[in-house]
Amino acid sequence: MMAPLGSRLLLVALALLPFFSAAAEPRYTAVFSFGDSLADTGNEFALTGGATGNTPPYGETFFGAPTGRASDGRLVLDFVVEALGLPHPRPYFAGETMADFQQGVNFAYGRSTALGPEFFESKGFTLFMPVSLANQTEWFRNVLQLAGAVEEQRKLMATSLVMMGEMGIHDYLIFITGKLAEAEIRTFVPHIVGAIRSVITEVIDAGAKTVVVRGMIPLGCQPLLLALFEGTGADYSRPTGCLTRLNDLTRMHNHALMRMVLDLRRAYRGTGTAILYADQFDPVTALVSTPGKYGFGDKPLAACCGGSGTYNFDPTFATLCGMPGANKCADPSKYVSWDGIHLTDAANRHVAGNVLRSTVLRQTPYMAHLSSS
Repeated sequence: MMAPLGSRLLLVALALLPFFSAAAEPRYTAVFSFGDSLADTGNEFALTGGATGNTPPYGETFFGAPTGRASDGRLVLDFVVEALGLPHPRPYFAGETMADFQQGVNFAYGRSTALGPEFFESKGFTLFMPVSLANQTEWFRNVLQLAGAVEEQRKLMATSLVMMGEMGIHDYLIFITGKLAEAEIRTFVPHIVGAIRSVITEVIDAGAKTVVVRGMIPLGCQPLLLALFEGTGADYSRPTGCLTRLNDLTRMHNHALMRMVLDLRRAYRGTGTAILYADQFDPVTALVSTPGKYGFGDKPLAACCGGSGTYNFDPTFATLCGMPGANKCADPSKYVSWDGIHLTDAANRHVAGNVLRSTVLRQTPYMAHLSSS
């Protein structure tokens, strides 16, 4: 019988012991995180006070109260840092001095896009939340300045683990809900991946030695989009019930990300820099395809907390999780989607396990040790 997922995460963490020195000092002393609402642990909450994750029942499963996280509990980032024995990075807007950020910084911001507002404006869109990776990059520069001289900056980055993404979901959601043609949306993939590459290049040039690039979760399995396209004659995947074309778009994005990672590895060969890709598409697809296998319930495409209908999501956005009149499932651990856009604590735990396995274990000398033992 397969061990519970919590136990398997512990085994993964134990397997990372080769990354600690003989003096038991961790290789990484801090985490620098970039991303959107799937990684935001309180920035939008700290800055606006009205962010997703600021009202009950957000945070009910793990924290017992809303924390600004768009989930009933922890995010993938939370599980990863806990498994590695690292401190949780402080949200950028919850700190002021280098003392606040010495153990890491989370720049991820809810509803952040990879592309800047000017790109969307050129396509006829006005962003409700005009925060992009360009802003997060500027915040990163601000923290580096707090660290002091360039030598100190590089020392900090060399001992930090950089987590990039997931990024791009909100870009695609804007284009999709804006009813742009699929062929045109696909032309934006290189621009989105290029924006991600720009940030990665900057953090490496600043001294980062390990960067994990998280792939996108399947767009076609999101209750938001499933509800939006319900009754339109869209194509659905028979094994999952997800929207085929949107998952094809996700795969195109992730393949472009993987090519970008390979290009950067070649560009930084010989520098001692590890640039790793973390798959988040397959673990979510597995949960949706065979939920019972992983302890989930029989409604893997419905939101736990939301509106109504087949996917428990109101495509008019009039009744969302946290709003008056929204309903909530009895047991979030049986659901993949928390609010129709973001994952539950239970699903994030599953995805985090794959992030650990698909990066650290497969891309380091420890795998060679496993193969030869």
